[in-house]
Amino acid sequence: MTSPRVLLAAWRMHAKKQLGQHFLENPATSEMIVSRCRVLPEDIVLEIGAGLGALTIPVARIAKKVYAVEKDRQIIALLKTELITNNLLNVVIIESDILRVSIEKFAEEANRKIIVLGNLPYNISSQVLIKLIKARSAVSHAVLMFQKELAQRITAHPGGKEYGRLTVMLNYCADIKKVADVKASQFFPRPKVDSEVLEITFKDSLKYSDDEEFLHRVIKAAFGQRRKNLKNALAGSDFHISNETSIHALQNAGIDPTRRAETLTVEEFIRLSNSLKAEDQSN
Repeated sequence: MTSPRVLLAAWRMHAKKQLGQHFLENPATSEMIVSRCRVLPEDIVLEIGAGLGALTIPVARIAKKVYAVEKDRQIIALLKTELITNNLLNVVIIESDILRVSIEKFAEEANRKIIVLGNLPYNISSQVLIKLIKARSAVSHAVLMFQKELAQRITAHPGGKEYGRLTVMLNYCADIKKVADVKASQFFPRPKVDSEVLEITFKDSLKYSDDEEFLHRVIKAAFGQRRKNLKNALAGSDFHISNETSIHALQNAGIDPTRRAETLTVEEFIRLSNSLKAEDQSN
């Protein structure tokens, strides 16, 4: 792996701040992350934001095929050269924004679930996670690097300020574990904060809500006014329900109406969603 400083200088290029580009500098860090991805020789990997190939190259040495999604056209020319230098012919580079790419398509072509890998820019991390939740039937697991602040939100427990909508949505359908810490000093250019790598493994079976889309609406409504207690947050949401209906639904779910959204477990959100759905259908 050639130093990103050297590569960018040789190609007279600069990291693009608007794309959140921070490139891993230490090959040992890249190898460590890939070694913990649980990638097998028969696996198909979708990489989000291939960049200069810090993760692309080591994972391509293991996987059957790698689809490397990269938005920056200038970087792609450089990446292609690096892949040729390393004699890697199993990487397909896709010039696109990951938010416009169909994750399911890759699983359909491979006739198997895929692994998703990537160092996510902070500005699209939440959107990528929501996209993965919706496409989870096509994904076995994802190994993603986040800014530490977001990683702590994703892994938060009920009761704290970090616990929020994204935490609940992910924990509803996935098991999450920390893979590694990556210091800011490991990147060029150096970001302001450290990063954390998480593995997100989607569950085969769930304690299903009666209506998953409805559950997502309930979670959004509950956290939409998180300083309010649940009865007021729900009554003031786009559900357009009365205070009395809100209280009734919460009580039927066995939840104190004066609690706040950040205190509820995933199971309690499921009960609340089912209760609100029943109220909605009875009106």
